[in-house]
Amino acid sequence: MSLAKGCRKSADLFLADGGEAGALMRGRDWASSPLGEPDGWDLPLRTLVAVILGSRQAMFLVWGPEQTLLYNDAYAEILGDKHPAALGRPFTEVWSEIRDDLTPIVTQAYDGEPVHMDDITLVMHRKGYPEETHFAFSYTPVRGQSGGVAGLFCACIETTEEVFAKRRLVAESDHFRELFRQAPGFCYVWRGPDHVFEMANDAYFQLVGHRDIIGKPAREALPEIEGQGFFDWADRAFASGEPFVGQGVPAKIRRSPGAPLEERFVTFVFQPIRDADGRVTGLFVQGSDVTEAKKAEAALRASEARLRAALEIKTVGAIYLDEDGRITDANDAFLAMGGYSRQDLENGVMTWRRLTPPEWLECSERAVTELKANGQTTPYEKEYFRKDGSRWWALFAATLLEDGSAFEFVLDITKAKQAEKALRDLNATLESRVAERTADRDRMWRLSTDIMIVHRLDSTLTAVNPAWTATLGWSEEEVLGMRALDLVHPDDVEATRGENRGMAAGQPTQHFVNRLRHKDGHYRWFSWMAVPDGGLVHAVGRDVTVEKEREAALRQAEDQLRQAQKLEAVGQLTGGLAHDFNNLLQALGGCLAMIRRRTDEPKVQPLLDAGQQAVDRGAKLVQQLMAFARREGLRPEPIDVRDRVLAMSPLLERALRADIRLATTFGPGLWSVEVDPTQFELALINMAVNARDAMADGGLLTVKAENVLLPPGDPSGLDGEFVRLSVTDTGTGMAPEVRAKAFDPFFTTKEVGRGSGLGLAQVYGLARQGGGMAWIDSEPGRGTAVVLLLRRSTAAVAAVEAPSLPATAPVRRSGRVLLVEDDPIVASTVAAALEDSGYEVARVTTADEALPLLASRARIDLLFSDVVMPGRLSGVDLVREARRLRPNLPAVLTTGYSETVARTEGVRLLPKPYRIEELIRVLNAVSGEAAAKLAAGAEKAEGLAGNP
Repeated sequence: MSLAKGCRKSADLFLADGGEAGALMRGRDWASSPLGEPDGWDLPLRTLVAVILGSRQAMFLVWGPEQTLLYNDAYAEILGDKHPAALGRPFTEVWSEIRDDLTPIVTQAYDGEPVHMDDITLVMHRKGYPEETHFAFSYTPVRGQSGGVAGLFCACIETTEEVFAKRRLVAESDHFRELFRQAPGFCYVWRGPDHVFEMANDAYFQLVGHRDIIGKPAREALPEIEGQGFFDWADRAFASGEPFVGQGVPAKIRRSPGAPLEERFVTFVFQPIRDADGRVTGLFVQGSDVTEAKKAEAALRASEARLRAALEIKTVGAIYLDEDGRITDANDAFLAMGGYSRQDLENGVMTWRRLTPPEWLECSERAVTELKANGQTTPYEKEYFRKDGSRWWALFAATLLEDGSAFEFVLDITKAKQAEKALRDLNATLESRVAERTADRDRMWRLSTDIMIVHRLDSTLTAVNPAWTATLGWSEEEVLGMRALDLVHPDDVEATRGENRGMAAGQPTQHFVNRLRHKDGHYRWFSWMAVPDGGLVHAVGRDVTVEKEREAALRQAEDQLRQAQKLEAVGQLTGGLAHDFNNLLQALGGCLAMIRRRTDEPKVQPLLDAGQQAVDRGAKLVQQLMAFARREGLRPEPIDVRDRVLAMSPLLERALRADIRLATTFGPGLWSVEVDPTQFELALINMAVNARDAMADGGLLTVKAENVLLPPGDPSGLDGEFVRLSVTDTGTGMAPEVRAKAFDPFFTTKEVGRGSGLGLAQVYGLARQGGGMAWIDSEPGRGTAVVLLLRRSTAAVAAVEAPSLPATAPVRRSGRVLLVEDDPIVASTVAAALEDSGYEVARVTTADEALPLLASRARIDLLFSDVVMPGRLSGVDLVREARRLRPNLPAVLTTGYSETVARTEGVRLLPKPYRIEELIRVLNAVSGEAAAKLAAGAEKAEGLAGNP
């Protein structure tokens, strides 16, 4: 036989099958194509064409300088409407809409460098419209008979559905977390035998009067409950591991400080929480306040709605079974998995026995026995019949209900089982392929992106595939004869030895995860499947480093969420307290001011000064509380971090002691950030004071700022441009348990009177306001660094305002002031001060009482009103009505809440506590402005009258 005839027969053999794609190749006139007749094709090209046509996985070839596309039937499904016209056309011309995405990786492959991607996002036009798609693939350069790269080979998997499914799963997880917080029934978690409160939802805080319970034992947090049976039932549930349910149990609770005990009726369950070893570690408590029937009905309806929402999840099946094993209800997801209709369900013929293949009945019977004995099953796998008679794999988990029926969650794991079978089939033949050790011994060995190895039971490596070198950098020659254990991370060595011992006993390994050292010294994570065969072990390892990094980022995000939830819970409590403190401080400050006006006694003046200093310190603390509680109106603006820190250096040095040196370091071209300047300066002072207290023997305080660029996927969970600001001391450092709580509001290690516990909580709040985050790096004896990431601002930095001039003494004016203030002490001190300054005062306690005076002809020259007060109208509403009744009446508002609740166009606002001198100055100014406007209006009217 001549060589030409041999080539023709070989080509015919490669194109003799392969489904529709093979038929298209046989029927195509290749003479006019860049590839020419198949008789003249290179041996690698003919070989790979036979491979792709014989495979059910989507594969294609790109060959020659013209990048001619050849593919199999599986890839034709990916092409969609582009098939069959795509066969034999240039690759990037076929995919013209994603040419910019493909050209770089095709060029890299033609340059001889393999390309592998676990996930790439492409917007394809393959069904007549653009659609987002996701793929995992590898481009492998293929060399021709001449030795140069002649084309590329690709085996690809479309992962679009899996990516969309993961997105839906994340959204559903966030939804369930929010459901817990907003649950209409109360929920909380106790830890340990002392029943320490770990977490609770809004409904429970409302039930117990918003008291501070988190972190406290139940008997300390709720002392009035002692002797009512609740603690005894909780102790019994914790000790026995059996849940306790209470229906309509009376409970006497003190729902506010100093209030009498109030009787409520609650329905609840103490559900033991077990660890992985089955030990009870705490109790999950869920219930509802059933004192009022309507509230109980609303809670029941909400609970039913949540359950229905859970049953309507498209990716998770849910079924109810009666005691006879008949499926009485199921969600649409389960019916779709088995191909059944709602009518099939209603006919009552669907039972788990009829749906279960004979060989799986014994497994199902064991699950039923476990369900009846324990009230729930451990998750188990089995096959089910579809309506059309085909089979599908499912993962089940069932819970026994009180009426003897069962509720079961079902996941379709058919694709995962098919993948496991394919991998087992590959492992079964791996030994023979490795034994060949020749250039054409096994294409999968050479082309796989997963690393494949063969080693003895003592872990000595005898063979590695090319993916080993591509992934870990070690060449085959460098590692042959080396013990694989020598490359394992020290923390994973013992676990890996345990797996090796199991394989020596004939047990295969599935999904075992450890870390291997790259040639450059860093470690990568791998998930292993291994099969022992005699004295050798055949193993396949998939690089899961990216997944592990994502898991770490997710844990960090969850920690940040828990911290934010703590701050939010305490913030709701502190906002109301701050308002009441402002009223108290206002009353105290007003009394001190009136005493100062009415006495010249030298011995009294220092006491008045001390009292006023205490009021000012209290006002500063309330300002911190309001900012922390997010009640204080924040005014973020672009600031230059370097300029702000340098401007504050003298203040920081005064806050430190003489034995502490301050040093500042700034990176080049420091970006601006957008935060509230006052809160930024307050945070810097808080960090400096904490550092000072940690350096009892003196030391160095370093403030450092630099630009950082965080890539997507950074462990912090952030990405983009940030300024990193760190305040580092050389003090005593923090123990791990202190560091873990340092950002918690009101947590402090200082003695009573030395700190409020809000300093670092305010620092954390500033970082979140600035679009970033904060953390602490500290160890005992090695000092502490508080680090803030603040997102870069693209806006220009505003010019720093010039310092205000000292206020002059208020001018004495006269007139009649309508004073609206519900606090009697504040009202009396303000009224006395106004009368001393020449004003007449008409006092009322609410806006409702003020309206008749405004509507009458009584003389009123100025309105001064609180914002929040009892009654139908607020101070803002009163100003609107006053403008309608008396358009020219000047008005001033005051409030102990955030300024944002009282912002009204054209109205001056005095935040409480204010000094009496400032009040008189503002009222005089507003009166003067109003008088000037009236005079100007009169002159204008007179001028018009004189010019008819």
